[in-house]
Amino acid sequence: MSPQLNSEASRISTVVPATPRGEDAGEYNLNYMDLLMKLHYIRSIYLFDSEAVQDLSISNLKAPMFPLLDSCSHVSGRVRISESGRPFIKCNDAGVRIAESQCEKTLKDWMDEKEYSIDGLVHDHVLGPDLAFSPLVFIKFTYFKCGGLSVGLSWAHILGDAFSAFNFITKWSHSLAAHSSPISLHISNFTKPKFLSNSICDYPISIKKATLVDNYWLAANDSYVATHTFHITSKQLHHLATTFTSTKTNIKYFEIISAMIWKCIAQIRGDFGPKVVTVSTTNVSNGVESKFPTNDLVLSRIETNLSPGESSLSELVNLIAEKKMNENHVLEKFVEESEGKGDFIVYGAKLTFVDLEEGDFYGVKINGKKPIMVNCDFRGVGDEGVVLVLPGPEDDDGKNGRMVTVSLPGKELDQLKCKLEKEWGIQYYSRLGC
Repeated sequence: MSPQLNSEASRISTVVPATPRGEDAGEYNLNYMDLLMKLHYIRSIYLFDSEAVQDLSISNLKAPMFPLLDSCSHVSGRVRISESGRPFIKCNDAGVRIAESQCEKTLKDWMDEKEYSIDGLVHDHVLGPDLAFSPLVFIKFTYFKCGGLSVGLSWAHILGDAFSAFNFITKWSHSLAAHSSPISLHISNFTKPKFLSNSICDYPISIKKATLVDNYWLAANDSYVATHTFHITSKQLHHLATTFTSTKTNIKYFEIISAMIWKCIAQIRGDFGPKVVTVSTTNVSNGVESKFPTNDLVLSRIETNLSPGESSLSELVNLIAEKKMNENHVLEKFVEESEGKGDFIVYGAKLTFVDLEEGDFYGVKINGKKPIMVNCDFRGVGDEGVVLVLPGPEDDDGKNGRMVTVSLPGKELDQLKCKLEKEWGIQYYSRLGC
């Protein structure tokens, strides 16, 4: 069965680099991490009120895209398969797709009904079945009845990690405001990440082989995987931080939230829960604001003899903070030995926790105004599930909470909602004000 396409009427157009590259456009070689991520898609939305977008036409919104694509021409390219079977990107200026749609609801009505859901505000985007005609990026502008605007990004993970996707939209907004001009950026392919000191794995268990849905670059699931976002306020974060003790001095909220959800999911699944999980972080040596799109990820596994469902929060936090085992060097060997031909699931091959805390989501501004809400999820998640931890909007106290987007099999997600509310006071039906 092919992926269900969005039936919502949209006007589709194409934006290409401002400077044509002609027949000698060149090729962009994909490294092992790019190829590992080829069945995953990053989706993010940025909701703006009417004051932020007044007097801006669709032409105004599209104009900054042309010079922006000059700085990263492979984003406009299309996937090709070499004679050896290894995918690469042909930098042929085929372009990024722009979708425009109208919503008969106000922003407030939409959020009352949909909460933080991304569905409907991003284009339903999957590579294939004809790769030569499959755009790597879709940007969807949705106009609301109240004059508000949603900017929805669907980004093929093969291009770069979530921070690369966020950076792309941030640079677009800066160009829109004429704060800066996109810089022409260059990067050498096959840049190897610098590994953490505990890179001791011999065989990668953070991935699994995938079965494709028809000829699309999307993995088939054994069960229906649903997605929900929880808003954890700054006060709730403070309360969580005071509920445990740890040998580590600089505890991240990501580690606390991941431990809490790991414990809950373990209790839901029974038999003491998953004793092996994956943690995805951005390469600390390069920082999170890489200007050129790249998959600069560190994939680590955590194995424990403890029973996560029966462990204390402190024990799980310490595991996440101290016991990560980097798998990157083994993953590289694994992919290169298969000559880049394999199809794999990363997010959800094991229960996966993704640290997006340092993402500057609210650095995207229109007319100097921040979005009233930002969210992100991943498409192509495996049956074990994924948990994304990202910054939330400012609370009433001026501090930022966290948005936690969880994708799990539907029944497990329903149970998680109840457990988080009952045991931690995190309401799954809370909504941001508009």
